[in-house]
Amino acid sequence: MKARSRSSSTRITRSDRGVARKAAGDRWTCARALKELRGLGEERNVDGMAHYGIRAKVVYGVAKPKMDLLARRIGKDHPLALELWASGVHDARILAGMIDLPEDVSAGQMDRWVRDFDNWDVCDGTCCHLFVFAAPARKKALLWCRRKEEFIKRAGFALMAYLAYRDKEASDAQFRKMLPLVEREAYDERNFVRKAVNGALRNIGKRNLRLNREAIRAAERIRRQGTRSARWIATDALRELQGAAVQARLLRKASTRQ
Repeated sequence: MKARSRSSSTRITRSDRGVARKAAGDRWTCARALKELRGLGEERNVDGMAHYGIRAKVVYGVAKPKMDLLARRIGKDHPLALELWASGVHDARILAGMIDLPEDVSAGQMDRWVRDFDNWDVCDGTCCHLFVFAAPARKKALLWCRRKEEFIKRAGFALMAYLAYRDKEASDAQFRKMLPLVEREAYDERNFVRKAVNGALRNIGKRNLRLNREAIRAAERIRRQGTRSARWIATDALRELQGAAVQARLLRKASTRQ
């Protein structure tokens, strides 16, 4: 599961932390960042986002490459991230997730922000760029995936997918705990939920051969549930997890560790 084209006991580190904390005299203000975002936005991007189900009350339509450049210019800034999020502007919330510092993100902040998720873009972007690196990530994944709200539930499974991809130090047991939750929620017909459930199952199954076998068995049980959503999740996951490319990669990975 990837962000738009646009935990284990060991803290996940980022190889591309970017610019360190900004010096006090070099900080951007929220007003300056919002002005910059407005100038970078394009109406055609707003229309394109709507076509892909990305809708928000206030959106400027900043393209992902321009957002990446702006995030690098600003650097890491936790107080600014909080202000940008509070603005309610869609693009500002995407930027907030990119410039915030995971080590400063509390469980309370994660709960506050997840309640504001109103589309898959801000959900996946925040989980991918920020939440997956925060200490409470694993706990929140296990809690949020049980929620009824569409994008909170999606966030839980998105975090599972990103943890499976990012957390290189996590044990198999930590991901085995997630598979029963994937199975349980496979009935959910909502498109943005079922795709996140599918992403979690596939990413867990691509970590190593052991989890691959367990994810395949989980997918087969999901298929037997018989609902339209479960059949789609299982069929799509099995196609990839049993495919030659994934099997060859996992065999190579296993051989290098022997």
